[in-house]
Amino acid sequence: MDIKQDFPILNNRKITYLDSGATTQKPKQVLDAIKKYYENYNANPHRGAYFLSIEATEEYENTRTKIAKFINARNREEIIFSKNATESLNLIAYSYGMDNLKSGDEVVLSIMEHHSNLVPWQKVTKATGSTLRYMYMNDEFEISDEEIESKITDKTKVVGITHVSNVLGTINNIEKIIKIAHKKGAIVIVDCSQSIPHMRIDVQKMDADFIVFSGHKMLSPLGIGILYGKKEILNKMNPFLMGGDMIEYVYEQDTTFAPLPNKFEAGTQNVEGVIGLGAAIDYIESIGYDKIQEIEEELIDYARQELSKLDYLTLYMTPNRENHNGVISFNIKGVHPHDVASILDSEGVCVRSGNHCAQPLMRFLGIDSTCRASFYIYNTKEDVDNLVKGLNKAYNMFEKYIVK
Repeated sequence: MDIKQDFPILNNRKITYLDSGATTQKPKQVLDAIKKYYENYNANPHRGAYFLSIEATEEYENTRTKIAKFINARNREEIIFSKNATESLNLIAYSYGMDNLKSGDEVVLSIMEHHSNLVPWQKVTKATGSTLRYMYMNDEFEISDEEIESKITDKTKVVGITHVSNVLGTINNIEKIIKIAHKKGAIVIVDCSQSIPHMRIDVQKMDADFIVFSGHKMLSPLGIGILYGKKEILNKMNPFLMGGDMIEYVYEQDTTFAPLPNKFEAGTQNVEGVIGLGAAIDYIESIGYDKIQEIEEELIDYARQELSKLDYLTLYMTPNRENHNGVISFNIKGVHPHDVASILDSEGVCVRSGNHCAQPLMRFLGIDSTCRASFYIYNTKEDVDNLVKGLNKAYNMFEKYIVK
């Protein structure tokens, strides 16, 4: 199975693409689906009585049904389209947090959170007089059971947790966190942006109250995201954005809102992105998560092995292989990550450098930034070898300047 052949950019450009944690490349099946949409049934969904608009509506809503089945949601109305996980998380913070938190309540996050699941809660807790607390990592880059149990208390009303860290690749103990939080009467928001490209998500089995993810990290176009929420909670929440298509009746001084899911989908949506996400799901299902995990486990094991041989590298990853997935962050000791990334780029190797929208985590680790290699199904062992070759070049260039 030569998966790389399905990705035009990887055939058109001689690159080693190791930044899928930021954005995955798109298979031709997704690109073809978008082209087909624009060439055959481009119109505003929900807006017209003419056939073209009706067909666009059917395609749009059929994808909602497909996504509900993909994550095993009970109701298709529990699937809300957004522009990305960031917007989904803001929706939850403002529509749920503002109305349900008060002085004395606590919001508990992990120190691993992406800014999008952290900054909104800073604002909401300040506005409501509630308190923001953190679960911190141990020396193995994991959140221990003791930390979970001590931080989630009777005061906790909201828990926000990344399923897989976008910096460390750590797979968090979601099941335990959700079980403890629910026992304490708290709701749980799981950021699945870094997990859903790699593993099956079953929201009924997980029992999270909300999950979010971005399509562009799982082969679909940019600008499309998903918020899943339990229907009984979403029904009680106020809309986040106001405008067209989310209303029932508008009078001069008052408005009533449409039922789910339209209540949270104001304005013309990114129909192209929805269609592309549906095609991306079809592509993932055609390969199957079992095969995806088989490919990635062999690849990540090889990457961990080869990078661990480089004694000039500091690796930020758990030694517990079963709790690690997809992402490896590293630094060449004494060399700035941006310099390393630039030298890797000169070798055609694309990695991310910076704080990865996780400054509190960086500060906790006592560093400013890292290089990050993130892998997906189109990567190969040759890509890992190219990364190692580029790192050796970078180290050799800077070796004489490094203070040891």
